[in-house]
Amino acid sequence: MNTHTYPHILVVDDDPEIRDLVVEYLGKNDMRVSAASSGREMFAFFDKEAIDLVLLDLKLPGEDGMTLARTLRERATVPIVLLTGRNEEADRVMGLELGADDYVTKPFSLRELLARVRAVLRRYQVQATLPERDNTRRAFRFSGWELNLRTRRLLSPKGESVELSNGEFSLLNALCRAPRRVLSRDQLLSLSRLHEAEVYDRTIDVQIRRLRLKIEADSSAPSLILTEHGAGYLLASDVETLF
Repeated sequence: MNTHTYPHILVVDDDPEIRDLVVEYLGKNDMRVSAASSGREMFAFFDKEAIDLVLLDLKLPGEDGMTLARTLRERATVPIVLLTGRNEEADRVMGLELGADDYVTKPFSLRELLARVRAVLRRYQVQATLPERDNTRRAFRFSGWELNLRTRRLLSPKGESVELSNGEFSLLNALCRAPRRVLSRDQLLSLSRLHEAEVYDRTIDVQIRRLRLKIEADSSAPSLILTEHGAGYLLASDVETLF
């Protein structure tokens, strides 16, 4: 199974030993893990990646962990699990009041950390099905691919960036929003306009053909974007939505 389809966890801690332990342990338990040592590095990740959960140490040197947690919560709906000292009850309470989802005290058990991370991810997966969250989509994942709606970047199953034209991005976005449903050419053109993407004076068929060249293993025998003759196109994959 490709690790790029796993939940993407960002560990923010200045202690390289703790970072390495957490990265290795979560990585062995079906998670994709990245690490940052500062708030600046943490926010840089959000400019280029779709993060599923942040593990945030409140005691980063020279930085106010509470301010980082507050700013992160204002910017994104991503789950936050705090890493705190055992005697820092006031910090834990304040962190939860700021919108953190859970906390783990240092020194912590890696098994407990994993259990808490999984529990928070499950809660968010349930919330993600609620209609009122529909306009907060961050990314789509399908068959190992990841389409980031904020950065408009497509990542391959190997984690490589694939450049898309505005029209290609718009079409893939529309297909991901209606997986395994046939969309007519008129529907796809309309959806492209609705999403304010640039629509070229070329046919939908040409745009689909170019998109297949970028995401299909064999564009002459596509397995992801299928043609329903006389009806339109569909994305033949389950799609995971990130909020």
